[in-house]
Amino acid sequence: MTDLTVSRLLASVSESAPQAIDALAKLYSSQGRPVIAFGAGEPDFDTPAFITEAAKRAIDEPKNHHYSGPTGLPELRTAIAEYTSGYSGTSFSAADVAVANGGKQAIFNTLSAVLNPGDEVILPAPYWTSYPEQIKLAGGITVPVETDSESGYKTTVAQLERARTPRTKLLIFTSPSNPTGSVYTEDEIRAIGRWVTENRIWVMSDEIYHDFVYDAASFTSISRFVPRDQLIIVNGLAKSHVLTGWRLGWAISTPAVIEAVKNFQSHTTGNVSNISQRAALAALADNSDFPGQMRAVFNRRRLIAYDILKTVPGFVVPKPLGAFYIFPDVRAVLDGALKLNGAPVTSTLQLSTLLLEEVDVAVVPGEAFGAPGHLRFSYALDDSQLVEGLERIRNFLTSHY
Repeated sequence: MTDLTVSRLLASVSESAPQAIDALAKLYSSQGRPVIAFGAGEPDFDTPAFITEAAKRAIDEPKNHHYSGPTGLPELRTAIAEYTSGYSGTSFSAADVAVANGGKQAIFNTLSAVLNPGDEVILPAPYWTSYPEQIKLAGGITVPVETDSESGYKTTVAQLERARTPRTKLLIFTSPSNPTGSVYTEDEIRAIGRWVTENRIWVMSDEIYHDFVYDAASFTSISRFVPRDQLIIVNGLAKSHVLTGWRLGWAISTPAVIEAVKNFQSHTTGNVSNISQRAALAALADNSDFPGQMRAVFNRRRLIAYDILKTVPGFVVPKPLGAFYIFPDVRAVLDGALKLNGAPVTSTLQLSTLLLEEVDVAVVPGEAFGAPGHLRFSYALDDSQLVEGLERIRNFLTSHY
């Protein structure tokens, strides 16, 4: 008899931990609990009115009611190329761009375009939780490279070289980083770009947080230091213009990769919603520096979060320089002194559960990011909630240590 079960591949894929934590926090909130959630990786702002108004107008335009090309509207591809050329310092054209249903699809489709079964992908850890699952779905094998708080969660060329094998096909590089908020310097990126170039492997640069850097840090695109035939850039407007729910991202790469992505998308999702594409056009045409307005708010919250968390007993807290996350090392409080249902707490998975149950604060455990012993806090939430949630944790742990 036929075994009517799901495929072994999809059965092996785990749910996104940040989304699962956020869903649980919302469930508890709906039950009347005063939950404060630090799990969601999205700005707590509304999509700007100039974007929503453009989308409303687009709904009434008949040309948007029908299929469009699988790599995106020509005018949007041109706008994305110009936008990327402007912030990266590397020149791109519309032919280099494929629009996708969010950054996640852009990543998966380009991984699928370049990986063969068994190809290895070097992935510095801590990493965004979806990378390993997408690598697996595309047939690749993840080779993690561990970093720590002492290094600011940044990898080195020496570490990358130790991880490289004859099967290495691609490096995933993210700066600013989710989940750590780390930002590489230009010299560090130049050195990694040189290593990529010399070893003739692909680099996928996830630049979704390029607008969010603080203090003396600055964004540098690795595209400046690698040949175009080894480069993939993924990006979108989810973070910079609060289009998280609109599902629009893009990939930039060689003609062969863009052609492969086009063919793939033509058989899977077809075109991205034309309404979302028109909204993205409005975002890219705006001159108000909306990302800069958010950045100023996030910078204030970053400093608030850092000042509180560094006073929590047992927390080691590198100061983040980018994105909107802070990623303390909490291994000192995993000594078993805390108890969860009578059992000693020795993992951040247990600790995050304990914090949710005891003080109604939701955080994401480091296991989700390949970094056990750490917690990820998003500071993309209201100032008062930010302070209240962090003080709950500080008071709870202070009472036990």
